[in-house]
This record gives sequence, structure tokens and C-alpha cells, in this order.
Amino acid sequence: MAERELVELRKSGFVPWLHKFIDPATSLSEILFGLIMTLTFTLGAAIVVQDEGRDGARELLVAALGCNIAWGIIDACFYLITSTFEREQFRRLGRRLREVPDLAAASALLASRFDEALSPALDAGERETLYRRLAQNIRAQPGTPTRLRGEDWSGAIASGLLVILTTLPAAIPFALIDNAYIAMRTSNAVLLLTLFATGYGWARYTTMRPWLVGTVFLLGGLALVLIAIPLGG
Repeated sequence: MAERELVELRKSGFVPWLHKFIDPATSLSEILFGLIMTLTFTLGAAIVVQDEGRDGARELLVAALGCNIAWGIIDACFYLITSTFEREQFRRLGRRLREVPDLAAASALLASRFDEALSPALDAGERETLYRRLAQNIRAQPGTPTRLRGEDWSGAIASGLLVILTTLPAAIPFALIDNAYIAMRTSNAVLLLTLFATGYGWARYTTMRPWLVGTVFLLGGLALVLIAIPLGG
């Protein structure tokens, strides 16, 4: 996808502010993780509803929120670790480019790393010119230590919040509906609709049709419900 097209999608897409901090693929995986985990809790609420009523179901939702908060914090830490690891990989590559004897060897090193990704877009001559230019620029600069940056912390916070916030729609029915069973099934429905909206919105970052992706996400969530209900969920 061209850079200009991606910029336009980020301006007009679903929750566009989010992708100032993390890329669409990461945000999608975090939202799906939070939704599926919460859906698992709410599907299991049927047993609690039968034994303890509305108070028990609410306690289960509190447990779901606590679990997602914990995993949100863990995911934020994972994000920082991944960012550091990726930056260290490029730092290591830069050190190897400075250690090789000449520019030709440095270009060959870059070719071994990036040829597979760039060959569909650039011919051999264009790739060679690009590698030589990159190698020359990198070899002329001193290596810099890896440090966490402001955007890393912003991305970690956004990543963690996504997992946490996906629990909130599931809790709303329990605050508004007195009947615990109806509240539980309404919560399931809200989560399924949220899955559809997630698929619909994130499809705009692909070549797939939004309605199709949203429907696949919805049916996937519904399949989980249909499997869990006969088993006591």
C-alpha cells in the first residue's frame, strides 16, 4: 500500500487517533484479544447466574475487567520489549555494516536482508542503488544506543488501554438491566456487534470488503457462543 494511501486511511479510518501510536495490525490484535477474553467470561456467566443471580454475574464481570486490566498491563510491557528488540535488531545490522571491509560487502549484507521484501517492487539495479546509498549513509554515522522513546511509551499505553477498554461495553447491560439472564445475553450481543464493527472498521486498511470482514468476525464470535451455550456457557 502506498504511503499516501495509508496516510489517508489513517485520517479517515476507524478510531483514527489510535493509529498515531500503534499500527492497525497491532491495534486489531489487541482489540480482538480483549473482546474474545471478555466474551469467554460472559459465556461462562450462565452458571453463575443460575446459582447466584445478578450479584454473581456482576462479580464475574468485575473479574473479567480485572483480568483484562492485568493483561493490558502485560501487553503494554510486551510492546516496550518488542520495540526495544526491533530497534536492537537494526542497531546490530548497522554495527555489522560498519564492520565489513568495504561498501560492496555492506551492500551485499543489505541485499541478503531485504531482497526478498523489495524484489516485487524494485528491479535488481534499483535495489543495488538503494543498498549502496543506505550502506554509505549508515557507515558514515556512529552507532547510537537503544533507548525507549516517547512514541514507544505512547504505543504501550494505547496497546494496554485497548485490551482494558474492550471490557466496558460488556459491563453496560449489567448496569442497566435488572434481569441477570437478559443482561448476560445482551452483553453477549453487544460483544458480537463490537466484533462486527471491529472487522468492518479495520477492513479499510486492507483490500477486503468491510461488510465481508465484519460478517466473518461476527460469525466467528457467534460460533464461539453456539459452542459454549450447550456446554453450560
